[in-house]
Amino acid sequence: MPVVPRLQLTGITKAYPGVIANSDVSLTVLPGQTHAVLGENGAGKSTLMKIIYGSIKPDAGQVLFNGKLANIRNPKEARALGISMVFQHFNLFDTMSVAENVWLGLTRSTLAQVTASIIAKANEYGLDIDPARPVHTLSVGEMQRVEIIRALLTRPELLILDEPTSVLTPQAVQKLFVVLKKLASEGCSILYISHKLHEIRELCTACTVLRGGK
Repeated sequence: MPVVPRLQLTGITKAYPGVIANSDVSLTVLPGQTHAVLGENGAGKSTLMKIIYGSIKPDAGQVLFNGKLANIRNPKEARALGISMVFQHFNLFDTMSVAENVWLGLTRSTLAQVTASIIAKANEYGLDIDPARPVHTLSVGEMQRVEIIRALLTRPELLILDEPTSVLTPQAVQKLFVVLKKLASEGCSILYISHKLHEIRELCTACTVLRGGK
């Protein structure tokens, strides 16, 4: 039997005054595939990812998720569907603890439950983090771990990473890759935006190149 794609985009178009960010873009991501999205600044990569995540509404085109038509109106609907995204610029509150930051994005949980979930997920994926630490005391790599744990707690079937290594040390990059390879081996699909070809070669099994929104 043919494999049903995890994600299938067809004819995705998004225009702003004076610029077409995405022009008739099609993209297919298979289950467990780590799929690179390459292109220079302004090629339309981030716009496309935000369309998948429900942050931006396309002007035309369709999104299929696990073979079913998906009209994703906002990130909450994307997460409920099984799509999570870790942005290049972290969405964390400095004055709050790790656990409090993660708790903000989750419903029907107590802080104690969230803390226990963070510890369990951190142990499962080797993401060393203390849930009680204030975010302002964390390194950039540790902040990214918080964002990844927050994404993983939604049990994603598709994880989108936008330039995830741009601010990391080489050691932190290798730790991230261990996590991503484990996720992919478990069937999670990954969309990976990067300019770094050596990372793409090490991590990704498929690649889509965007140029001028096409």
